[in-house]
Amino acid sequence: MKVLEVTNVDFSLRHFLLPLMRGLRAAGHEVVGVCADGPLLADVRGEGFRVEMVPMARSFSPVAQARALGALIGLIRRERPDIVHAHMPISGLLARLAARLCGVPCIAYTCHGFLFNQPGPVARRGLALVLEWLAGRITHRYFTVSRQEAEDARRLHIHPAAEAVGNGRDPARFRPDPEARARIRADLGVPEDAVVIIAVSRLVRHKGYPELLEAMEQVPGAMLWVVGERLASDHGAALDAAFARARQVLGDRLLCVGYRGDVPALLAAADIFTLPSHFEGLPMSVIEAMLSGLPVVATDIRGPREQVVNGRTGLLVPPGEAAPLGRSLNRLVRDAALRRQMGAAGRQRALARYDERVVIAGAVEALLAGTATGADTAPAAERASDGVARDA
Repeated sequence: MKVLEVTNVDFSLRHFLLPLMRGLRAAGHEVVGVCADGPLLADVRGEGFRVEMVPMARSFSPVAQARALGALIGLIRRERPDIVHAHMPISGLLARLAARLCGVPCIAYTCHGFLFNQPGPVARRGLALVLEWLAGRITHRYFTVSRQEAEDARRLHIHPAAEAVGNGRDPARFRPDPEARARIRADLGVPEDAVVIIAVSRLVRHKGYPELLEAMEQVPGAMLWVVGERLASDHGAALDAAFARARQVLGDRLLCVGYRGDVPALLAAADIFTLPSHFEGLPMSVIEAMLSGLPVVATDIRGPREQVVNGRTGLLVPPGEAAPLGRSLNRLVRDAALRRQMGAAGRQRALARYDERVVIAGAVEALLAGTATGADTAPAAERASDGVARDA
């Protein structure tokens, strides 16, 4: 079968969809990636995948979205796929609509976090819920990465059979690695006995950077490594002022290394991982940190609260508050034995729940279920009366 994997930007295709594309290809299917153009597509094409560019825009601009919808319709008509598998809120809505208009036999969607669960104006969240509900009517296979959002989808009647498929990473890549730890610290000029807190994410407000930078003022015994950059398509105010102030206050305790291809080595070189986000799906970075044997300090929100066992594999703090974040980071900075204990427990939990090979095999099976015979391919609107609700 031919499967179109559709998302918004190259970052999403490279970091979130590529493992699934590999799994589908290994199962014998033709897989085509679809997203806006970007430099990270070179990695995907380097593995032999074809990627088609569509002018996706991460905005509510009617003109931009109409252009993207038209391009998707043209692409789907040319490709004639058996399955269109859409990802991310706006690109997911457009891809499902285009697939419906083109009569694609199976329309699938994976939610990586609901917009209506994000902080923001009530009107915007309400619109996001309505659009998600409408799109659910034309979706045959509906997936989420977190269990709680699968429950939300069923509870809010977005889709009667929403299923959590999870996320995963490769334990062979993300692991404790003393050699990488020594090499990275030597390259960065960081002593072996320095306690390093690491954050890996895009540099956007909702990842909690203003609170993290403020919290670090309460953690004098540690360094903070920030790994990532702001994407050209990211919304909201830039964080330049917050980082400029932090550099003045924290001095050489703050190290911003930008986008890196050696994240496994950087995680192996750190001591504590933190992700103080305001909202998430099921963050890959937390999985990577857990597999790397790091204790995780994250916010008590959908996604991280499924991953982190508070007090056993890490610590959960309220979102948007610097003081509790600082106290939790301080607790781990001061207690090396607790760091080791939580890190080891986190790795075992991640091996049991987030092994990429197992997760991808399950996701491929769920996506392809029934498609060979054409079974179970009625949209949600036609199946809502059957009361199906599979537990993740």
